[in-house]
Amino acid sequence: MTNRDPADGPRRRIIEATIELLESGGPDAVSTRAVAAAAGMQPPAIYRNFGDKDGLLEAVAEYGYAQFLEDKRARLDLTPEDPVEELRRGWDMTVEFGVKRPELFAVMNRAAGEGADAAHRAGLEILHGRVRRLAAGGWLRVDEELAAQIIQATGQGAVITWNATPAERRDPALLTILRESMVAAVTRAEPTISAAESGPAPAARALRAALTDDADVLSEAEHLLLREWLTRLAADGGAPRA
Repeated sequence: MTNRDPADGPRRRIIEATIELLESGGPDAVSTRAVAAAAGMQPPAIYRNFGDKDGLLEAVAEYGYAQFLEDKRARLDLTPEDPVEELRRGWDMTVEFGVKRPELFAVMNRAAGEGADAAHRAGLEILHGRVRRLAAGGWLRVDEELAAQIIQATGQGAVITWNATPAERRDPALLTILRESMVAAVTRAEPTISAAESGPAPAARALRAALTDDADVLSEAEHLLLREWLTRLAADGGAPRA
């Protein structure tokens, strides 16, 4: 796949024509001949720009991720300050995209090209940012990495299940129940620290509260030393000592 900007005229026309065919007729509607005709070009133009059909689909996935992330970032400023409500809104945005654009969503999930992979990582950075805000506020009940995996898995599972269900049998309650189950799995009913606080002190208190004396990840000496550091940070925010 050639490294060119999708905003280039012919390249963008081909990508958009492919997405239109994909979403109106499914994967079977996407052939090099059909795409070329829809874009008003000859089939060799596809090979010049993308190498082959696989390269074209990778470019479609990258373009889809770019559209999704642009919308997601634009709506980040509209999300509430409550990190748990922000989590709900972010999950809803992902699922909404997947159920409204199922064919494009499927291509995006299958893509393995560098461009699509970079865009996917950018999306994960947004997700991990949300998880970090939950952790800093004392809301998380599980490890950050596990929380991110649960959020991602439930979102993708919701989209796949919804799209695989005949339209007449789809119940919107499914999406609400899955979302709330995800929220219950990764967050606490109440934060272990005040959501109004920020900085290292509340984060230290949140981590100290999550530590258990029987944790086998650390040795006894390491556990005591970490607790001492966290207690010091929790007391004064980690101000330098004379």
